[in-house]
Amino acid sequence: MTSDCTVFGTLPDGREAHLFVFRNPNGTTLKFTNYGLLVTELHTRDRDGKLGNVVLGFDTLARYLQGHPFFGCIAGRFANRISQGRFSLDGKDYVLATNNGANHLHGGLVGFDKKLWTAGPIQTTPDAISVDLTYTSPDGEEGYPGALTVTVTYTLTRDDVWRIDYRATTDAPTILNLTNHSFFNLAGFGDVLSHELEVAADQATEVDSGLIPTGKLLPVLGTALDFTQPTAIGARGMNTGLTPPGYDHNFVLRHGGKSFGLAARAFERSQGRMMECHTSQPGVQLWTFNRTPEALVCTGGVPVPKHGGFCLETQNFPDAIHHPEFPSCVLRPGEVFTSRTEYRFGTC
Repeated sequence: MTSDCTVFGTLPDGREAHLFVFRNPNGTTLKFTNYGLLVTELHTRDRDGKLGNVVLGFDTLARYLQGHPFFGCIAGRFANRISQGRFSLDGKDYVLATNNGANHLHGGLVGFDKKLWTAGPIQTTPDAISVDLTYTSPDGEEGYPGALTVTVTYTLTRDDVWRIDYRATTDAPTILNLTNHSFFNLAGFGDVLSHELEVAADQATEVDSGLIPTGKLLPVLGTALDFTQPTAIGARGMNTGLTPPGYDHNFVLRHGGKSFGLAARAFERSQGRMMECHTSQPGVQLWTFNRTPEALVCTGGVPVPKHGGFCLETQNFPDAIHHPEFPSCVLRPGEVFTSRTEYRFGTC
């Protein structure tokens, strides 16, 4: 197990961002920066033992600062959407940015994806490498109440697992939903329509035209959202009712966030890579990059087409603060929020 840390670039205010490189004896390599906790590259082996990058990203901080579709970042303080950018908590009303049509998305205009996190020392054992990264969001930042301290731990294990541990505390009642927003492409290029996907969910949250949950849970069996068995992402022509067509849906995991368990499996048969996603969260958002990128070129000069990647964003349900029937997203003083997600890599 080896690690390295170098300067990745300089922010406009003069602060330096660093690039961390974790590598295990199999060659599996995780690269990420403490700016937004962006995962820039993730190299895994195919069935022939050849290493390849399986996430979308860039190789310079300057390119990220030009803007990007949340490649590889930690989204928060509240990942996914909040209706109308407003909510009430304990009788008080709060107003957030509306940065996704009429709604609030992924923490607002300057969310956790645009913060410089403080890294602790790299911890190395014979079986894993990890580092704690911490950010304290002040009371009122992006309209959220309470000073919130979040620590995210990135770990790479000897057996090809990328583990993400989340921990958060607050000094006043607030709402919280954290996820990693990596775009995966297990072939490393082209679209992901032939990737086969299995999701451990029998229901999904129904949404309106703005992708805000109605509160109703829909059975997926026999619908375009049916991934109860491994199915090619493009097998149904992406006809999910969205415009443009594609997937941007929260699946209700069978374990309900009451245990640590399977969220999804993905298979790329041409090169023989497989990925499993396990989580302690109750939901996972499948997003298939439904918009056509404009001249978007990633690390290695790889052009990114429409549907050039897919996200498995482990999370609480979108807009949970407006739906008391959903798992609670409220964090109070004295409580400690914790969750874990693992992406496990192998061959098929």
